[in-house]
Amino acid sequence: MSKPTKAVVVFSGGQDSTTCLFWAKKKYEEVIALSFDYGQKHSDELICAKEICKKYGVEHYILDMALLNQLAPNSLTRADIEVDKEAPETGTPNSFVDGRNMLFLTFAAVFAKQRDIHVLVTGVSQSDFSGYPDCRHVFITSLETTLTLAMDYEFEVITPLMWIDKKRKRGKWPMIWAYLM
Repeated sequence: MSKPTKAVVVFSGGQDSTTCLFWAKKKYEEVIALSFDYGQKHSDELICAKEICKKYGVEHYILDMALLNQLAPNSLTRADIEVDKEAPETGTPNSFVDGRNMLFLTFAAVFAKQRDIHVLVTGVSQSDFSGYPDCRHVFITSLETTLTLAMDYEFEVITPLMWIDKKRKRGKWPMIWAYLM
């Protein structure tokens, strides 16, 4: 595969994915943002995603993933479930949406392949793992291999924030932006 010139960014409209979007804009000639509406409480992020893409001329799509809300009820998607204040001693926090990153990246790969795009960019961070197994580096590399094999099409899943933790990021966004650029 020659040097890629296009990328699809999994784009929630939050800080991490916005950082990744602008990182990708510096690295690739063409960037498409792909958002997912799964009935999340933070639906304001989708509004931000639309506005950011419009303001900066980024092609943007929002896919309906309401089925995820039906399959995996949790505190991020249900008003009647309060977010855990502390991580549980065992298992995942109730804010973990089972299969979310796997599904988002799988749909992003299908979307990208139809446009002859090989690069997927996502803002997951193993350092922010906090019980979220789909933010680990081993998961991302495994899924990259699986997507490539499943579609007989080479994918590269890039995670610019993988080794940066939120504690380092909090209040230091200009430094993080400089690091990523």
